[in-house]
Amino acid sequence: MTQMKRYMIERDIPGVGNMSIVELCGAARASNQAIGQLGSDVQWQHSYVTGDKTFCVYLAKDEATVHKHAELSGIPVSAITEVSQIIDPLTANN
Repeated sequence: MTQMKRYMIERDIPGVGNMSIVELCGAARASNQAIGQLGSDVQWQHSYVTGDKTFCVYLAKDEATVHKHAELSGIPVSAITEVSQIIDPLTANN
């Protein structure tokens, strides 16, 4: 299996925070269909929706795969940042 990297994907989508659940469902469906085409090279973990942006967390084999997902899904990408580590409150216990 390919070693996956974690990416934070920023998407500028004006008004996304005001979209209905039906509209968001359509975006999720488009993402899932693109993932179906790309196979095990990409996994969507979750997304945060704000006023005019989404911040999506994906696992992917590389940045090119993230771009291919955006192309297939029709969902624009503004920035892709590889996540090197995750910290949370439990990190303090190490």
